[in-house]
Amino acid sequence: MKTTGIMFYYYFVCHRKLWYFSKGISLEEENENVMLGKLLDDSSFSKDKKHIMIDETVNVDFIRDWKILHEIKKSKSIEEASIWQVKYYLYFLKQRGIKIEKGILDYPKLKKREEIFLLEEDEKKIENILKTIERILNEEKASGKIDSKICKNCAYYEYCYI
Repeated sequence: MKTTGIMFYYYFVCHRKLWYFSKGISLEEENENVMLGKLLDDSSFSKDKKHIMIDETVNVDFIRDWKILHEIKKSKSIEEASIWQVKYYLYFLKQRGIKIEKGILDYPKLKKREEIFLLEEDEKKIENILKTIERILNEEKASGKIDSKICKNCAYYEYCYI
């Protein structure tokens, strides 16, 4: 199974969510927070060609001049996951011979942005994470709950707590 950008993001958010998603249990389409994020994405950077699907695996928000990759986020609430998602995109493209200078996490609502670079040690970490993701996806059942403050806003909340 190909590791998508969403799967890589979910690895940092919650392994249980990653497992559910990989099994086709997708509850995000009707989640209010996800819908707000999509509205923000659709209304931001309207001059750029957005949602670039690469190798039927990663869906990048947009790339300017094939030099700077942009990922649009609603908030910084799960920033580590967002940073690593961008690093994964940079890694993924590099593996296909496409050298991107840097990534930028755009937070239009906050009027902030953060530059992201792919370092050599990041590539080794990404390769290890990809192996762990594969192991998670092959497990018989979802891992335990993480009991985090982010759980209350998760589309999978009912699967874990009700």
